[in-house]
Amino acid sequence: MRVELHCHSTYSDGSVEAREVARRAAERDVVLFCLTDHDTMAGYDETRDELGASCTVLRGLELSCTDHGRALHLLMYGVQDGDACERLRLRLEAVGVARRDRIVAICDKLAKLGIEIDPAPILAAAEGRVAGRPDVARALVAAGVCKRPDEAFARFLGDRGPAYVGVESITLEEALAMGRAAGARMSIAHPHTLGKYGVVRDVYQRLRSEGLEGIEALYGRYSRAASRGWLQLADELDLVATSGSDFHGGMLPDVVRPVVDLPEPYVRPLCEWLGVEPLAAG
Repeated sequence: MRVELHCHSTYSDGSVEAREVARRAAERDVVLFCLTDHDTMAGYDETRDELGASCTVLRGLELSCTDHGRALHLLMYGVQDGDACERLRLRLEAVGVARRDRIVAICDKLAKLGIEIDPAPILAAAEGRVAGRPDVARALVAAGVCKRPDEAFARFLGDRGPAYVGVESITLEEALAMGRAAGARMSIAHPHTLGKYGVVRDVYQRLRSEGLEGIEALYGRYSRAASRGWLQLADELDLVATSGSDFHGGMLPDVVRPVVDLPEPYVRPLCEWLGVEPLAAG
């Protein structure tokens, strides 16, 4: 079954508009789709309209969280209309304000390095979506400071870079509570980024009962060997294996297109967890 449960558009840090991401997914015969932009659900209506009845489209996002001082990304799938969805949206708006302040602070740090980047055009161009470090990276390329956005991250904007600025994050417990209230299913994205296997295992043991039921064991950039350990953890803790490409367009050039093939053994558990009819999902 062809699915896409982890991809990004220009509403966050992708380089392709939401409708175009959906169109490219449709070209690859996707049957289950969720746009998971960082900290926003803004592109949902566009992807649903583009894919129409040919595909099951979920409302979701990739939410930046912290857990005991560690950063992690929580994938939310199937956020339902209602008051809880509105509360989540308002919380995300507050995060967006903090992220806009972050852009100004990053530009201040760059100025101290002798690099003048005006934050005002960056924020104006990002109107209607969450501004992020990739926007500053593109500005550094446009200014001739860097040749490519990845160079900007390597030299200035990465987590240990001289222009890095942190941003207030939602705790994982708060995120799970908001997701549960909104009817979402939740999964940790690219679990290897948390570091050691034991750290990931501990997070699930503590919070599985709070709605942390999925794990992105079939991440699009994993080899079969890399997936094996996370699939074993899914079996051990009765987790659902989720899958997505992490498509960002030109911002992540090694992922050239959205949509991944979900192996047959994982189709029914995923569909049942998401409340999707397996036959309707392909």
